[in-house]
Amino acid sequence: MSSEPGPPPDNHVHTRWSWDTAATSTMRGACERAVALGLPAIAFTEHLDFTVWTEDDRAHTEGLTERRHAQQMPIDVEGYAAELAECRERFPELRIWSGVETGEPHLFAASVAAHLRDAPADRILGSLHSLRDGSHLVGVGRLLYGNPDATMRAYLAEVVRMIQGSDVFQVLAHVDFPRRYWPGGSDRFVEKDFEEEYRAVFRALAASGRALEVNTSSPMASVDQVRWFHEEGGEAVSFGSDAHQATAVGQRFDLAVDIVEAAGFRPGRDRFDFWRR
Repeated sequence: MSSEPGPPPDNHVHTRWSWDTAATSTMRGACERAVALGLPAIAFTEHLDFTVWTEDDRAHTEGLTERRHAQQMPIDVEGYAAELAECRERFPELRIWSGVETGEPHLFAASVAAHLRDAPADRILGSLHSLRDGSHLVGVGRLLYGNPDATMRAYLAEVVRMIQGSDVFQVLAHVDFPRRYWPGGSDRFVEKDFEEEYRAVFRALAASGRALEVNTSSPMASVDQVRWFHEEGGEAVSFGSDAHQATAVGQRFDLAVDIVEAAGFRPGRDRFDFWRR
């Protein structure tokens, strides 16, 4: 069993201010859940995705023209900030961080920077949800069915490119994202088949000094996978529920803590810190 004195912060939570989250999913509900679980902190990392980009973004210079089947919407910065302030006043026992989950930040550096100038964030996650298909960005789940192994390798190679091409994010979110949509079910995914590609991601992430997220909405990372990050020099691990409703805040953190500890990481400098080697 883990020797961790209390649960870690939940560094990855979505509410109604994310385009893919129900209007009934409120910050207040998430905070109530976090307090009930004894979490020291929560980060509201709403989706920051772009369906329109500027000439200064790499997406433009690389000839990308649009997202396919795009439903992404901008964050309502004023509404988000007002609810965040209300929750900080209502829940003084809980540290509440602002945040964003930046989708493909290496392709949209100028657009991300413009958003953050107007709405600075405490916690910034970097995520890869889409891959290039011709001149379009297409959700990775739509690309898996033709050749899932090749798509997964292309995905992990693009994650390396994202890490090396963007320094805006602090935490790499859900490195296993395609596994959520694996043909035939996530249990058919054979992690070991992609060890070389995972290790390339982890070397790049470790060299950048940033944290790896263990995402508890995804199929849970194995001890082997987190240990690969440790062996490649990774310094820090973040815990994120990727909750899109209050009941999912802090979900399966007990299991995630045991996995991370078994892979060689320990609680950080204080209850609010990442876990560290």
